[in-house]
Amino acid sequence: MRRGRETVGDLDILITGPCCVDDARRADLIEEILGYPGILEVLAKGDNKVSFKLRGGMQVDVRMLPPESYGAAMQYFTGSKNHNVSLRQRALKMGYTLNEYGLFRLDDNKRVAGANEDEIYGELKLDSIPPEMRENCGEIEAAEKHELPRLITMKDIRGEVHMHTVETDGRCTIEEMAEAAKERGYTYIAITDHSKNLAFANGLDDTRALQHMTRIRAANDAFGGITIMAGVEVDILPDGELDLSDSVLEQMDVVVASVHSAFNQEPQQMTDRLLRAIDNKNVGILGHPTGRLLLKRDAYPFDMDAILQTAATNKVAMELNAYPDRLDLNDVHLRMARERGVKIVINTDAHHTSHFEKIKYGILQARRAWLTSKDVLNTLPEKEFRLAMKHQWPKG
Repeated sequence: MRRGRETVGDLDILITGPCCVDDARRADLIEEILGYPGILEVLAKGDNKVSFKLRGGMQVDVRMLPPESYGAAMQYFTGSKNHNVSLRQRALKMGYTLNEYGLFRLDDNKRVAGANEDEIYGELKLDSIPPEMRENCGEIEAAEKHELPRLITMKDIRGEVHMHTVETDGRCTIEEMAEAAKERGYTYIAITDHSKNLAFANGLDDTRALQHMTRIRAANDAFGGITIMAGVEVDILPDGELDLSDSVLEQMDVVVASVHSAFNQEPQQMTDRLLRAIDNKNVGILGHPTGRLLLKRDAYPFDMDAILQTAATNKVAMELNAYPDRLDLNDVHLRMARERGVKIVINTDAHHTSHFEKIKYGILQARRAWLTSKDVLNTLPEKEFRLAMKHQWPKG
């Protein structure tokens, strides 16, 4: 969970403090934990650890630790396995042994670190490595050279530009979405309701899209403290055509083009379909590019490299859809995008004001891919973001 993996099998919870070193208080703490109403079955109960299964199916191990071992245990149980193996090998070469209890000198078994993670990395002559980067993908070498990037954070996001209202399949009005975004500290949003191909979502045809755009602009004029841009999530049809007329799309501030049908096309056919959409001069963002739904639907196959190369040439951004069912793009594809100079936009695809908080999952995914604020377009001020949607990306 700390590393931001897209699925989690089980969970370790670590506890430290005076209650963890006093036998009587530790026994009381265990009983308090086992009183949690979400527990379905207790699997094990010891002096320093209790394991149980939650009603939702997840196994949880709760461990009680002395303060001097807390950081070492946090580092160990955070993983990944490969990161930990490399870190332990580095410790051995430097005359230490590292385990979940601490970092110890080999010659006299004296503890030299363990209370927190930073001191462990520091003793090993490394900058502290954020949990999301601990996958043995070059982070140890970068930490040794003081070359770790400043990863993107929630505070870097200035707005979201993929969301839906009651005009199609959303559950809130334009004004309600804007007010919720304003409360989050955003300076701009874009309303991007569906196009007509999504009949079940009451998608917009050309006439309704223009009428909705007029209402969005009127709401922006009447609303203070945040800019409301007019946009659309236009369907990419099976042949790569877009679901609304170019004459309508060119009037939008933000055009997100997405696939919502015909997922079973052959890889070359899907690649050609996406390339045709990216070639449309009105498209600023390719929405949830692989179409996957975690644990429900696999990504449709296509040539990702070809898509990214063309996106870089045309200056069309890739979406990182932060909704936890999607997390699309994944971290591997995000790294590919960064390496090819393709910019990212992080959105929640919100259908309700409560969905905005799910941006945190997208931030985790972005951090796993070593993304910085410069890699993500919706960290830009409004004026620069508008230019980016017209294929004028900032340099760098």
